Amino acid sequence: MAPDHDPDHGSDHDAEHDPDHDGASRDPVVRYERRGPVATVTMNRPEYRNAQNSAMTYALDDAFRAAADDDEVKVVVLAGAGGHFSAGHDIGSPGRDADVPFARRAGLWWDHCDKAGAERRFARESEVYLGMCRRWRELPKPMIASVQGACVAGGLMLAWVCDLIVASEDAFFADPVVRMGIPGVEYFAHPWVMPPRVAKEFLFTGDRMSARRAHEVGMVNRVVARDRLASHTEELADRVAQMPRMGLALAKRAVNQAEDLQGLHSGLDSVFGLHHLAHAHNAETAADPLGGMDVAAMKARAAGRGGTHR
Repeated sequence: MAPDHDPDHGSDHDAEHDPDHDGASRDPVVRYERRGPVATVTMNRPEYRNAQNSAMTYALDDAFRAAADDDEVKVVVLAGAGGHFSAGHDIGSPGRDADVPFARRAGLWWDHCDKAGAERRFARESEVYLGMCRRWRELPKPMIASVQGACVAGGLMLAWVCDLIVASEDAFFADPVVRMGIPGVEYFAHPWVMPPRVAKEFLFTGDRMSARRAHEVGMVNRVVARDRLASHTEELADRVAQMPRMGLALAKRAVNQAEDLQGLHSGLDSVFGLHHLAHAHNAETAADPLGGMDVAAMKARAAGRGGTHR
């Protein structure tokens, strides 16, 4: 998202695609570094609040694959450069690349670029949103999200696939897409990461949830001062990395399987269908599949909302 936009959503422009670098700069959209047994993966579009275009999605997948393949890595940290973790899917930065084909990795749906209507959107989102999140959730090494500033909509999905979340005191969480007439983001883990009534309030209002409130409801593991976020996350990662690699992989798989037995996997499928029903309804009854909620409309609607959940 561009800095002059509300971090609940981005703007709408087109740009030349570069699979390794951002359209607004020549910096890599994702940085990868290893320090001992800890790999840190950093989203690197700070000028757009780390809005996720497809280039970033596939660069994240490359980084997570590198961490999985490196026997020296036992823990992965996911962070965002700049003031915000991620303001969600890129719906309008100069690096927006929704019309660009990529080699698919998360499933067998065909390329979306030469398709139309629901087929186009369903194929793309099955790959880059739901499919990628499921793929990353199964990384057999613990993942820790280090969250500051905005963690909005698609940003939630990235944090939620991580096993632990450390948030700074200035972090906030929101899923405002009900303003578009859509039931929630594509990776609909809301009733599993927070109690169902809290999830309903979170969605029904679109309000920001503070880091303290997120910790209170169990969505976040730890809340620390902003200037301690990186060091505290490193300390936690180092502590986890002291455990045996196989033990960590099996413990992660055990908890993931328990969540799936509680309906997470099938729940994601069912709500993904509702998500696309909403897009199709919008396409028939409103200006576009987003219900006419472009950046300006989202910003105006956000300005009239209530307060932050403390």
